Amino acid sequence: MKQKNIPKLDEKDEAAVGLFVKLGMPKNVAKTLLYISQVETCCSSDIEQGTDLRQPEVSIAMQELLKKKWVKRRSQKTEGKGRPVHIYQPSQPLTKIWDSFQEEKLNELSTIEHDFSNLKNLIV
Repeated sequence: MKQKNIPKLDEKDEAAVGLFVKLGMPKNVAKTLLYISQVETCCSSDIEQGTDLRQPEVSIAMQELLKKKWVKRRSQKTEGKGRPVHIYQPSQPLTKIWDSFQEEKLNELSTIEHDFSNLKNLIV
């Protein structure tokens, strides 16, 4: 049997996950993003083992990351029969992704401030 050495998220990564979650990112998306950003390429089973997430959780997180274009996916044929395996890698450095996330959150904050101002004008 082949044995693969899979990296795992450490305490520093878990602290970063906690901050991403506090800022509004779903926990599974944050874990998946941090894992993918620290490896060259990986497949879903690597992510599952490295983040202690289940397959459906990884799948949902990957959909979100692909939708935001933070991750790239390619298919790789497997030996023999069966479905191809998806190989994932970050589409840009984590610092660029962080910048994008920060901009998204600041835009949300601006919208909330604008809505509070409008509400105040309506009720005062």
